[in-house]
Amino acid sequence: MPFDRRDASDAAVPASPFLSFFQGGFECSTHRRRDGRRLDLLASTGHDDAAAADYRALAGHGIRTVRDGFRWHRIETAPGRYDWSSVLPMLRAARETGTQVIWDLCHYGWPDHLDIWDPGFVFAFARFARAAARLVAAETDAPPLWCPVNEISFWAWAGGEVARFNPLARGRGAELKRQLVRAHIAAVEQVRLVDPRARIIQVDPAIHVVGRPGRSGDRREAECYRLAQFEAMDMVTGRMCPELGGAPECLDIVGVNYYADNQWYIGGRTIEPGAADYRPFREILAEFHARYGRPLLVAETGAEGDARAPWLHYVADEVAAAIGGGVPVQGLCLYPVLDYPGWDNDRHCPVGLLGNRDAGGERPVHAPLAEALARLQPRFAMAGDTVRRATAA
Repeated sequence: MPFDRRDASDAAVPASPFLSFFQGGFECSTHRRRDGRRLDLLASTGHDDAAAADYRALAGHGIRTVRDGFRWHRIETAPGRYDWSSVLPMLRAARETGTQVIWDLCHYGWPDHLDIWDPGFVFAFARFARAAARLVAAETDAPPLWCPVNEISFWAWAGGEVARFNPLARGRGAELKRQLVRAHIAAVEQVRLVDPRARIIQVDPAIHVVGRPGRSGDRREAECYRLAQFEAMDMVTGRMCPELGGAPECLDIVGVNYYADNQWYIGGRTIEPGAADYRPFREILAEFHARYGRPLLVAETGAEGDARAPWLHYVADEVAAAIGGGVPVQGLCLYPVLDYPGWDNDRHCPVGLLGNRDAGGERPVHAPLAEALARLQPRFAMAGDTVRRATAA
């Protein structure tokens, strides 16, 4: 049955900017690993050469909105000089197939000639964002959708606190977070100067952390860790560290990434869905909305192997419950929508709706996930009404 929104006012359910409620995300990470190797997942999955075919394949499953990426390191080959040859075919494939794209501008990677710790990094990123916005404006008349800096909070931890990937620092997570926030804010300003219609999605993981059973002393540490998930968005809104230049209008659509391992005991194991300490995803979504008062997008969610379809059903049920409670969730993105080689060891990660291309260039479909998606889409069809209202306005 469709979720019940009879009690939700039009003000509580703002018009969605997205062409489809269910979306597909193409893994576009470009960071350098500990061993110095730079990843390029758009190339590793073959999506950069097959964008038109991939977009058409997703359209066949009712997915008209996707997340995709500009690879900054391949575009800015020298300071202030841009080679758009890696992204122009993707832009034109999107236009030709009628696909709406949320473009990531910085998905963990940057050009080698830049120092991410230097103040000039922010200027360089703002300049790149302006140039990218002009390119998109020249290629399409559609209102642009941007994710300037992907997962500021996770990147600050992985790259600045535990040296998992670039910039391979330890104990500098707070510093890196502030620098990434500066870059995000500067990029938002520039893309809006090019096109005031631009919509901005700030994407970060949604987590829940609790103290270990029987250890009352863990509670404060766990709660501090849990609340840290809001720091980047608080900085962008100016609620925290206003000297960074944040303001309420800098936050537009709140993107939350949510996977089965996003809840854990502090210093301990993952909390499994259904456990007594597991917090329903609907409550997490409601907390984000109560804190910021902005529409939400589940910007990433997915699972591996046989867990793909059951996990989608769980997340969709929780999203439906959140919407029924007045939380304006405007979309749900399967991420990654293609199988991909693992970051650290290149192992085959069977996570996608679509698999690796065969000798004929076709991608196999994971039937259980496709069937789950087909069953769920009518349930969320009402979300399309807000799209039609926005288009008609």
